[in-house]
Amino acid sequence: MPSARPEDGRVSVEVDGRMLSLSNLGKPLYPTFTKGEVIEYYTRIAPVLLPHLRDRPATRIRFPNGVDGVRFFEKNAPRGVPDWVRRVRIPTPGGQNDSVDYIVIDDLATLVWCANLAALELHVPQWRIGSEPDLMVFDLDPGHPATITEACVVALLLKDLLEEDGLTAYPKTSGKKGLHLYVPVEKLDTVDYAKRAAERLEAQHGGLIVSRMERKFRPGKVLVDWSQNSGPKTTVAPYSLRAGPEPSVSTPLTWEEVDDPDVLTFTPDEVLERVDKQGDLLAPILVA
Repeated sequence: MPSARPEDGRVSVEVDGRMLSLSNLGKPLYPTFTKGEVIEYYTRIAPVLLPHLRDRPATRIRFPNGVDGVRFFEKNAPRGVPDWVRRVRIPTPGGQNDSVDYIVIDDLATLVWCANLAALELHVPQWRIGSEPDLMVFDLDPGHPATITEACVVALLLKDLLEEDGLTAYPKTSGKKGLHLYVPVEKLDTVDYAKRAAERLEAQHGGLIVSRMERKFRPGKVLVDWSQNSGPKTTVAPYSLRAGPEPSVSTPLTWEEVDDPDVLTFTPDEVLERVDKQGDLLAPILVA
């Protein structure tokens, strides 16, 4: 990534035939990770990230003054969006507005443009534009003092339950304290199925698992959050950065890693190295 010119703090770069003006590349967005490093990471991870974003309306969480500053969720396309950025208008039933103009991150230029706006986190729904859900997701969220270790135990129990029903799950870290399980589906009422699956697990392992959303039930247990499958909900995309004291990434895992967890927090450099060695562990959910 080129350095910004000191006289104006900006540099112009060509990305896939699009000219972008990048600014403040040396600005820390994490205490030890600059905006230029964020853009570099997203540029390098793009070959495996973009397929998971393609054709899905993107919600961005932006940190213009870094992770210690104010953050904001952005659904609508912001002012000044380039005309080459794909946009899609989606109705919002029950909302105050009739529709939202989302952007769709289909290409590297749009991804870099988002990163330049300090969009550290990229979240997408379980459906593609104009289609029924092609994914079901379970968010395994440990309530203190439970940790990601307990989440791994629950992930294995859920994997077995899904396999009994003829479904295949693929794990990734949330990039924070929990795990996500993705299940490719066709013509399935994902909200109904996911809720019933979570309730079945709670009935069998009530000392460890909770399916109810009220926070009073969560301490010391792992919430199997089935509600992520409702239409308006989004989940952080595979390979997206997460905000925190240090940069971490929502990282695809092998089931061997879930079965024998060691360190399940990964830096951008570690994720790039994993992809070099393993490819995209979540590639099967793209072709199912």
